[in-house]
Amino acid sequence: KIETSAFLLGPRGTGKSTWIQQNYKDDSVVYDLLNTTELIRLSRNPSLIYQETAHLPPDSWVIVDEIQKVPALLNEVHRIIEEKKLRFILSGSSARKLRASGVNLLAGRALTCNMFPLVSKEVNFDLDLEKRIAFGMLPGSFSAANPKKFLQAYAETYLKEEIREEALTRNFGSFARFLEIAARQNGQLTNTAAIARDAGVARQTVQGYFDILIDTLIGFWLEPWKLKRPTKQVGHSKFYFFDSGVVRALSGRLPYPPTPEESGPLFECFIINELRAYLHYTERDYPLYFWRSQGGVEVDIMFETATGYVAIELKNGARWEKKFNRGMHRLSEELGKEKVACFGVFMGERQLTVDGVTVYPALDFLRRLWRGEIAGTAI
Repeated sequence: KIETSAFLLGPRGTGKSTWIQQNYKDDSVVYDLLNTTELIRLSRNPSLIYQETAHLPPDSWVIVDEIQKVPALLNEVHRIIEEKKLRFILSGSSARKLRASGVNLLAGRALTCNMFPLVSKEVNFDLDLEKRIAFGMLPGSFSAANPKKFLQAYAETYLKEEIREEALTRNFGSFARFLEIAARQNGQLTNTAAIARDAGVARQTVQGYFDILIDTLIGFWLEPWKLKRPTKQVGHSKFYFFDSGVVRALSGRLPYPPTPEESGPLFECFIINELRAYLHYTERDYPLYFWRSQGGVEVDIMFETATGYVAIELKNGARWEKKFNRGMHRLSEELGKEKVACFGVFMGERQLTVDGVTVYPALDFLRRLWRGEIAGTAI
């Protein structure tokens, strides 16, 4: 449970409202801005929240759900925190309107906490990994009898409510075309010029569309790691969506089994998002990167810890070949072998040691991750 004022940010459907109800239901005042009446009332007069919480004793909790719908409330929240010493949970699925409105973001008086879809630890690692890679870990998808229908509805809701109703782009049709193309290129080196050509829009427009995806928490950039000394490396970034099931819904691929070409990036998407959640929930927040030389030698994920580096190679297959280790070995030579912990992750059934690299079955890797054996902190 959060003990001080905080922004709780996460994509639609990750369970923010459910979590708030479970932890704050009995001792808080709640403003739900998905309620049209509440939305209109506070939009017309944001100072009402100040008046209506004036009677609360210090340290009382006030919940504002979907805060981005009325950014002007933050000025009042700031005043209430300063004068009344109340505590706020401000949930939202988009930071775009908050920043664009130039409103007071509480000047460090509130933590920023992110919420991810379900992670393997939350379901006691009891999951059909192939199914979850195909349909993702959103709570609604995980529990649905028909996850395809849920994800189709989710994709439509995102487009309708987050994009059209919030007026985040003027050309909704072009954005929808871009979104399908971007989803089909999930996890690949991103060429914005090629995407712009395929979507029929300007390159600058495509960059703006990617900014929308980041601001609505639907995706993130995985940047290339830059070695300290000059060396030829790939400069393009990769874009990943926050959930592998949502990728398939947005790309129009839900009716079909994942192809071999899709399966690799979907597996990467699943593991990388689990890593992101782990690092955030353990308050590590190490930035994640990939590394690739100009010659094509690559490491799927790497990050720097307080004591060294972690390099991880991911393969969505049941066999591990020695050649899969080349990128990790090359990176270890560049950074110092004693400084780099190298791991392989695959869909095989048994742990292996291949050419000095420990290779884990995916679920075993996730168990070890949450026990703190990969990045050093258990949860």
